[in-house]
Amino acid sequence: MPKRISQDELDKVLLVVASFPEGAGLGEISGALDNNVPRRTLQRWLARLVEQKKLAVGGQARASRYRLAKCIGIGTAVLPALKGEAYGESYVPFSPEGGELKQMVRQPIHNRRPVGYKRDFLDSYYPNTTFYLSEDVRRRLAELGRPPGGEQPAGTYALKIFNRLLIDLSWNSSRLEGNTYSILETERLLEFGEEALGKNAREAQMILNHRAAIEFLVEQTPDTGLNRYTICNLHALLSDNLLVDPQACGRLRSIPVGIGGTVYHPLEIPQLIHECFLQILAMASEINDPFEQAFFVLVHLPYLQPFEDVNKRVSRLSINIPMIRENLCPLSFVDVPEQAYIDGIVAVYELNRIDLLRDVFVWAYQRSCLRYSAVQQSLGEPDPFRMRYRREIMDSVTTVIREGFDKREAAGWIARKAKQEIGADDRARFIEIVETELGSLHEGNIARYRLLPEKFISWKESWR
Repeated sequence: MPKRISQDELDKVLLVVASFPEGAGLGEISGALDNNVPRRTLQRWLARLVEQKKLAVGGQARASRYRLAKCIGIGTAVLPALKGEAYGESYVPFSPEGGELKQMVRQPIHNRRPVGYKRDFLDSYYPNTTFYLSEDVRRRLAELGRPPGGEQPAGTYALKIFNRLLIDLSWNSSRLEGNTYSILETERLLEFGEEALGKNAREAQMILNHRAAIEFLVEQTPDTGLNRYTICNLHALLSDNLLVDPQACGRLRSIPVGIGGTVYHPLEIPQLIHECFLQILAMASEINDPFEQAFFVLVHLPYLQPFEDVNKRVSRLSINIPMIRENLCPLSFVDVPEQAYIDGIVAVYELNRIDLLRDVFVWAYQRSCLRYSAVQQSLGEPDPFRMRYRREIMDSVTTVIREGFDKREAAGWIARKAKQEIGADDRARFIEIVETELGSLHEGNIARYRLLPEKFISWKESWR
């Protein structure tokens, strides 16, 4: 008797096919799945989905390519074609409620009723009693987001894929703000400090600020949380050199702000802004489920607009705090269309409805999981020793270069540092790793130590 095909297995296949708008062959689908599914089993699953009219297939035999049908169901969500036929645009899959909101926020702005901040939208939420994400959705996201290998220290997953995450999240979050850097230009900027020709200096600053903020979240995982210290410092890093008033970086606003393209008017009274900000953080900290916690922050931080600007950027990075601390796959908003995200946010602003933003969040997290599952498989397992002493190794390498030490000076300094800070059993290995890192540095990998090419080239001369 053949084994029964579970809906979870079929849903995972659908999510993989959804990531190939032009269709995917059997090999591409197999390679994107996070577990080794036998070829014949996968063929049986695909045949079932075609039979259910959830997939369409073209070509024959080995040339067969599978695409999503025009409208299919994944769990409780409706997944239409990735190209929105009604609008001729790239969009995320949406639920019926999300589709309704999409039409409502697309009405001409003069047809939409001006609204202000409604505190009862926040007050009506009770942590661990109220849920924006259903139990089924939370369970599915947990299955997708938890890496293999059992319990590991907080931040292990994020550290393992750090270089890829740094580029993806910096680029995608900036792109959602209208930044015109391409992903390759972003890589050049982050790795070599090379600004793209013809681009606005503010765009480069925005991306570099993202790098500093992401490094803060990943490298200081034990010290971060959904608290005032973390969120305000995150804002300070993301807004550095971008605000008219430099003193507004990391501070709650005391002036009114307006938001273009919407009829929503945020709170203006500083005392109420302060109260609601602390209330949001207190409520978020009480939420037990990391996905519910993340989505709650994605909804309520931009809605309050606690800072003069850069609020959405703060929320997009803040939602990764529970992901990193729980050692889950981070969310980098890969492939999320800018308009879909804006529509979801505006629906929260003007209607206090979360359905469309929830569709964006769930789809975006599924896409991130598929991406980093493939990245993780290509990286292998991280060295536990390097992870334990990551900060000390980084500090040693950057100090040697910053001080311009030659090989003799560096050897003496590293030995002294190891004696002062590293246990006796680990000193020899620590010294070996630091010296190996120094010897293997080149212009293609210096960004992980936050080194500019000019400084590196200057040091390299004395090192020789």
